[in-house]
Amino acid sequence: MKRWLAWGALGLLVLAAIGFFAFAPGIAERGMNRIDGKPLIAVSDEAQALHETLTIVDLHSDTLLWDRDLLSHANRGHEDLPRMEAGNVALQIFSSVTKTPKDQNYEANDADSDNITALVIAQLQPIRTWTSLLERSLYHGEKLDRAVADAKGRLLKVAAPEDVAGLLARRQSSATGPVGAMLSIEGLQNLEGDLANLDRLHTAGFRMAGLTHFFDNDLAGSMHGIEKGGLTAKGREAIRRMEDLGMIVDIAHCSHACVADILAMARRPVVSSHGGVQATCKVNRNLSDEEIRGVARTGGIIGIGYWDAAICDTSPRAAARAMKHVRDLVGIEHVALGSDYDGATTVRFDTSQLVQVTQALLDEGFTHEEIRAAMGGNALRVLQAGVAPMGPVR
Repeated sequence: MKRWLAWGALGLLVLAAIGFFAFAPGIAERGMNRIDGKPLIAVSDEAQALHETLTIVDLHSDTLLWDRDLLSHANRGHEDLPRMEAGNVALQIFSSVTKTPKDQNYEANDADSDNITALVIAQLQPIRTWTSLLERSLYHGEKLDRAVADAKGRLLKVAAPEDVAGLLARRQSSATGPVGAMLSIEGLQNLEGDLANLDRLHTAGFRMAGLTHFFDNDLAGSMHGIEKGGLTAKGREAIRRMEDLGMIVDIAHCSHACVADILAMARRPVVSSHGGVQATCKVNRNLSDEEIRGVARTGGIIGIGYWDAAICDTSPRAAARAMKHVRDLVGIEHVALGSDYDGATTVRFDTSQLVQVTQALLDEGFTHEEIRAAMGGNALRVLQAGVAPMGPVR
C-alpha cells in the first residue's frame, strides 16, 4: 500500500509539473500583455483607404520573449504574423529581452534579481539559456530564423540595406506581403562583459541595440537604475563598435546622462525605439524637448508607443498627440512608431488594428504624406542607412 501511495504521489507531482509547464507561461502572458477593451475610435473610409497604401514600420516589440508560434494567430498577446498582415505591417523590429528585475518599476532598480530566468525555465527553453544572457538573445535569433524558414515567403529577415530594398520590391509586386523582420536588443547586459560578443550578435542578425534596460550595467546608466549615470569607457567603445558594424544605437531606457553622452558622440542617426515625450506625458523615461532636438540633429527618429507610461493613456489619439509634438518641434521626418507590443504592456489595440493610428493622425491634421512618413517612411530611411557597415573611422 505504501508503495502504491508513493507511486500515486509521484504521479500527481508529474501531472502537476506537466500542467505547470503547459499552462503557466500562457497564463503569465495573458496577465502581462493585455488589451484594455476600451472603445476604439471610428475609422473613416479615407483612413482605411490610406492605411492600405502605407508602408508601416514598428521599431519595437518583445514577441520573441514568449512561447508562441509567431506564424499562428494567437488568442493572447498583441501580435503575430497573421495580425501583422491584417494591420498592413511591412517591417517589424523584434527585440531580445534577456533580464528584468523583480518588482520592476520606472524609478529605481538594481541588477541583483531576474524575472526572465523563471520564464525561460517555465517555457522549457534550451538549458544553455537558463544561465546565459547571451544565449538567450542567440536563441531569440534562432526562433526568428525558424519562423522565417517555415513561413513559406510570408516573413522575410532583414539584416542589410539590400534586404530592405528587396522587401519593398516584393511588397510592391504582391498584394499580400511579405512582412519584414529585424532583430534588436533591449539592454546590452547580454554581452556578459565582453564587447567581442557584439560581433557574435551581429553575425546572428541583430541590427539595433539599446545599451540599458531597467537597470544600470557596465556600459551605461538606465533611466530606471540606481546611479543613472552616463556612458562608461566600455560603453563608448560599444557605441563605436556598433556604428562600425552597422548596428543602430537605441537610446530607449537610457538615463538622461547616457542619452546626452550618446547624442554628443554619435556619428550615425540615433533611434529612440519606443516611448513618449515629456511634453504630452511627464514620465521619467520619456524624452525632453532638448533630447528630441538632439535625436533630430543626428538624423534619427523617435518611436512613439501606445501604452499608458509612454503616452499617459492607451488611446490612439494620445499617441497621435505625442507624434504631433515631435513633428511640430523638429519636423515630420523624425516621427516613427514604437509600439512595445508584447512587452508586458496594456494597450487599446493590437497590431491588426493599426488603422486606429492612421485615423488619429488624420484627426490631428496630418497630411497623407506626413502619415506615410510617420507610419514607416522615416524608419525605412534610417534603418536602410543604419544597417550598412561603416567601417572604422576614429
